[in-house]
Amino acid sequence: MSPDRRLTRARLGILSTFALAGALCAVWTVRMPALKQKLDLTDAQLGLEVLGWGIGALITMTLAARIIGRHGSKRVLRLALPATACCLALVGLAPNYALLIVAGLAFGLCFGLVDVAMNTQASTVERAYGRPLMGGMHAGWSLGAVTGGLLGAATAWLGFGFTGALCLFAVIGLPLTLAVGPLYLAETREEAEERARSPRPRLPLLVYLFGALVFCSYLTEGSIADWSGVYLRDSLGAAETVAALGYPMFEASMFLGRMCADRITTRLGARTVILVAGTFAAAAFTLVALAPTPLFALAGFALVGIGVCAVTPLAMSLAGAAGGAHTERAIAAASTFGYSGLLLGPVVIGFISAAVSLRFGYAVVIGVCVAIALGANFVPRGRHIEDRGSHGDALGRSGDPGVRREVTV
Repeated sequence: MSPDRRLTRARLGILSTFALAGALCAVWTVRMPALKQKLDLTDAQLGLEVLGWGIGALITMTLAARIIGRHGSKRVLRLALPATACCLALVGLAPNYALLIVAGLAFGLCFGLVDVAMNTQASTVERAYGRPLMGGMHAGWSLGAVTGGLLGAATAWLGFGFTGALCLFAVIGLPLTLAVGPLYLAETREEAEERARSPRPRLPLLVYLFGALVFCSYLTEGSIADWSGVYLRDSLGAAETVAALGYPMFEASMFLGRMCADRITTRLGARTVILVAGTFAAAAFTLVALAPTPLFALAGFALVGIGVCAVTPLAMSLAGAAGGAHTERAIAAASTFGYSGLLLGPVVIGFISAAVSLRFGYAVVIGVCVAIALGANFVPRGRHIEDRGSHGDALGRSGDPGVRREVTV
């Protein structure tokens, strides 16, 4: 197989992985109101259920760099992605709150590995091409989330309960997760041995800065994913079918924005993109918090998606480039920061909702978006991906990308 074709297959494989991961998560999030009704949960209990998911992801993310460094992102993805689909069914089948927490923890354990491994694989492919691609990769997530969210809304319209919807998606998703496995780009034995022999230096401070940006972005995304349906139904009086549209609209605008994000980043630079993104997202979330009707809130969720669409993929790309030879360590660190936001955000909003109101909880997220804009001041100027001209130039003798080539930040 030619080097160019191998890279093209790998790009398709990792794009499909982002889409599948987004779809598997979306059906759960859009059916949160049905879960709340099924087990008669309070907002605080629903927040703690999300906490179990986040804790599971954080546990494996702390180990992901070592696991991926030993086995490679391809092997990890081929095992962890199908396992995530299986755990989705367990979440749907949980008959009580205690088992729901356990199933959510198991889902998070698997998904934490998937998240780090797919971003590591995407960073490797991106650097082999020699131009920004991470925005397009994350557009795959948004496309999957929109598709999964709309299908989840359709299951609500058709009368499927929470259990039926999740089990249906697990049955459909499992063979697809197995089918994309052969497309991933494998690391050569020489590259693995060289990386094993190389020292493990302390990661640059910039990696943690980019992780903080992912933290804020994930917190913003998580607040919409986990609470938009409840906000639309309970605070604004929307029907469940309408309430299920909040997250898909957010992800649809994320998808459209991410399709353009790589070109905009190439033209304007990462610093400017993050500054504008944070400012726009703060204004959009103000509309959400002040929305008098479901229509205004839905418009606000869509605008927030446009605002934050580039932050996570760009911060992941920056972290991967800054990590140099240890891409998986840098991605794991940034992902761990991000999932801390995904873990803390919905839980905090749940308790704020219980103590004050969900509308006030959403108002707090405005400050998080402002923090993204302020964080742009610490992003280095200039290009962060080395231009290689033809992506075939980035391939070694075996046709695999040279993941340890130097990339400027």
